[in-house]
Amino acid sequence: MTTDWVVLKSRHIVKDRWISVRSDTCQMPNGTIVDPYYVLEYPTWVNVVALTKNQEVILVKQYRHGLKKTILELPSGAVEAEDVFPLKAAKRELLEETGYTSNNFFETGILSPNPANHTNLTHCFLAIDVEGVADLKLDVTEQIDVVLLPLEKIIEVIDNGILLQALHISSLFLALKKLGKVQFY
Repeated sequence: MTTDWVVLKSRHIVKDRWISVRSDTCQMPNGTIVDPYYVLEYPTWVNVVALTKNQEVILVKQYRHGLKKTILELPSGAVEAEDVFPLKAAKRELLEETGYTSNNFFETGILSPNPANHTNLTHCFLAIDVEGVADLKLDVTEQIDVVLLPLEKIIEVIDNGILLQALHISSLFLALKKLGKVQFY
């Protein structure tokens, strides 16, 4: 028995470089018509957990208009057409947003921001032994302060609500797992 919906009709409500919103008319396997069903089309995203040789996590502090506050996040961004692969985007975003890079990148997982209505995936990376090698190269809409946080303080920052982005917290979990720092009791 199939559980997949059939798309009967689809049209874009908004389509620009930042977001694409699609309205679908769908038929469920039991015949029920769902109209409209809104889908958000985003490009593939990348998140980078970057660790220095001194076991400091590289974070970016920036204003986020949705929350109307300045928060800490991981270096992250969209996979651009010229990136070809998510790893290339992860290296580019880390360098642009923080000035740091490394020769040691590992993909730790792939996440869906919201499989109910988002089309994209987020590729999570761990970069170890990162070093500062360049000045920041920010987009016109970015104002970023780079923050180095000791790895052992990362859970405290999450507990205190300073690091809020759910996909970034998930990326941190995957990185901590890769580093052997996740324990179950």
